[in-house]
Amino acid sequence: MQKEIELFHHYWMQFADGLHLDKKIIENLYELLFAAYSEQQRYYHTIQHIVECLNLFHQVKNQLNDPVAVELAIWFHDAVYDPQASDNEEESAELLKQHCALLFENSTIQKVYDWIVETKKHQPSQDQDLNYLLDIDLAILGSSKSRFAEYELQIQQEYSWVETGLYQEKRAEILQYFHQMSPLYQTEYFRNLLEFNAKFNLTTKNRAMLDD
Repeated sequence: MQKEIELFHHYWMQFADGLHLDKKIIENLYELLFAAYSEQQRYYHTIQHIVECLNLFHQVKNQLNDPVAVELAIWFHDAVYDPQASDNEEESAELLKQHCALLFENSTIQKVYDWIVETKKHQPSQDQDLNYLLDIDLAILGSSKSRFAEYELQIQQEYSWVETGLYQEKRAEILQYFHQMSPLYQTEYFRNLLEFNAKFNLTTKNRAMLDD
């Protein structure tokens, strides 16, 4: 966990330095984001998730039309997360607007706001930058066998308040939805990198849940 915290801070300072913001603003935003992703109700939507997203972002940064906007979206896309709420994406987008409206052009804020809301449904887009953002957010599905198993446990912990049978039923529906997406990843880069692994992970998990 300490390594992830260090990377979280490193990536934030790297991002903020490129924006040439006031030092106090940088510190305040970092504290806001660090506190958000460290909340006790989180097991998956944590600093670990943001660092994993940013690792992938830096692999494709040069392929993006507006890398600053995509990175800003990554930082804020899960800033509000209540497992019992249905408007986390909208609330995260509002938090972005509340704290960053004066730091970026209106067009950038509105674009990132809309992108964050789009992470709710993960539908293919005509906007390639948004497709990269959505693929990065779903990259966990194509992770290693051990990381995918850890992810599934983390999600289950976030929904520990749901009765076991109902959780398994709803989780199976979500995984089946992603399994049926063809392709799952909308960019060539992530299709080549993750599609096969993701479909394997989803197939394996669905079979295991049916066996249970």
